[in-house]
Amino acid sequence: MANEIQVKGETEERQIVPYCHRAKYHETDGQRIVHHSNYLKWMEDARMDLMEQLGLGYKQMEEMEVIMKELSVSVEYRNEVVFNQKVMIETKLLSYDGTQMEIAYHLYDKETGDDIAVAKTKHCFQYKSGLPISMKRIYPELDTKFFQFK
Repeated sequence: MANEIQVKGETEERQIVPYCHRAKYHETDGQRIVHHSNYLKWMEDARMDLMEQLGLGYKQMEEMEVIMKELSVSVEYRNEVVFNQKVMIETKLLSYDGTQMEIAYHLYDKETGDDIAVAKTKHCFQYKSGLPISMKRIYPELDTKFFQFK
C-alpha cells in the first residue's frame, strides 16, 4: 500500500525525555543574556525531538511530503537565560484531532530547576502543496500513535 510507513519503535513502550540546550554565545546580547526570540528556535528543536520520540521525525515527514504548519505560538517568559546555561525543555502533546495538534513547552534551568518560560504552539498537517491532511484517513497508524501520547 502506498501510504504504509514504518513507525519507529512501534512495539516498545516509550517515555518522552526532555530536550536539553546549552545557551550559545551568539544567542546573547552585550550583557550575555539570551535574546527571547531564541526560545522559539529552541522550542522548534524540542518539537523536532518530540516528533522523533513519537516515531515520526521531520525527515520522515518530508519524505511523505507532509509538513506541520505553525498556526499560533504563545510564550510566557519567567526568567532570563545567560551564556552557557543549560536549559531543559519538556514537551507535551496537549491536543490532537487528526488534522491539528497543540504542544506545550516547559523551559527550566537544568541545574536549579528554576522556571524560564512556558509556551504553547498549535500546528496543522499539510502536504507541501498546501492541501490539508487528515492523518486519520491518510496515515491511520500515525494517528493511533499521536492519540497514545495525548
